[in-house]
Amino acid sequence: MDPVTQGLLGAAAPKSVAPPQHARIACLLGFLGGMAPDLDVLIRSPEDPLLFLEFHRQFTHSLFFIPVGGFIVGYLLHKLYAQKRGLTLGRSVLYCTLGYATHAMLDACTTYGTQLLWPFSDQRFAWNTVSVIDPLFTIPILLLIGIATWQRRAMLARLALAWAIAYPVIGMVQRDRAEAVGWELAASRGHEPVRLEAKPSFANVLVWKVVYETADRYHVDAVRAGIEMAVFPGDSVPKLDVARDFPWLVPGSQQALDIERFRWFSNDYLAVEPGNPYRITDIRYSMVPNEIKGLWSIELDPNAAPSKHVGYVVARRADDRAMNSFGDMLFP
Repeated sequence: MDPVTQGLLGAAAPKSVAPPQHARIACLLGFLGGMAPDLDVLIRSPEDPLLFLEFHRQFTHSLFFIPVGGFIVGYLLHKLYAQKRGLTLGRSVLYCTLGYATHAMLDACTTYGTQLLWPFSDQRFAWNTVSVIDPLFTIPILLLIGIATWQRRAMLARLALAWAIAYPVIGMVQRDRAEAVGWELAASRGHEPVRLEAKPSFANVLVWKVVYETADRYHVDAVRAGIEMAVFPGDSVPKLDVARDFPWLVPGSQQALDIERFRWFSNDYLAVEPGNPYRITDIRYSMVPNEIKGLWSIELDPNAAPSKHVGYVVARRADDRAMNSFGDMLFP
């Protein structure tokens, strides 16, 4: 989830239990604690562009790390600020830990994948119920926390927490509706999917990207889960076959190893990017939900040395055509 939303939800947790005299400082500590797990994005390497994919949403997002992370953040903020405001170390750690604890579960509601059970498992949990940015989720929390802090009313913070639970539940219902349509669509084409998932499109839980896998292809469509269901048929693409698609790739080379790292990150939703034979794209994400134009890809180089890493390519800018296509789905 975006950092602001993570911070706001983090603020809601301690604010909902703090006494009135601690209302504002509890909110601040919870806000910073709620954002703290995403400091893992600083773990990067100029030589290895995929290193951050392995560490983002890893140990800092583990449920087992919450007490450790909360204590570290609470101790540092206590020494830097909270102690001067009259808080005990225990209170500082409590407020930061409550904020920290909200982060991983919210991230798991998105599609990206979060290692909730690290170090006992490297499974990436992705419940596909909320987009990584969604104003309808964030704005009510922002308003409730703002008023709760100004008026020192814990009940409003509890309402913010209630909305943070209710909205992903709405998303779960919408996801299941979209998946049901996806199964019907696949059956109408004579397909028997190996797996099928619906993922929220950007900033809403109304239009969904439905991805299903057959024996040799991925199929991508969009479904608008309104009062009436609407289908926007999309593209299909062959599944990645490294031996077929990159016959020149040396097994055991760093680029070959990087493909497997990217496969783990993307839950094996990989295909060669249409129009670019050297790029492998993560088809879970695209600006237009019924298209296969990944927001991030890896790029291979047939002339690279055996120890050379792949390149990492991000394509998040949307042109007018993409925005118009997406807008037509969202607001028909």
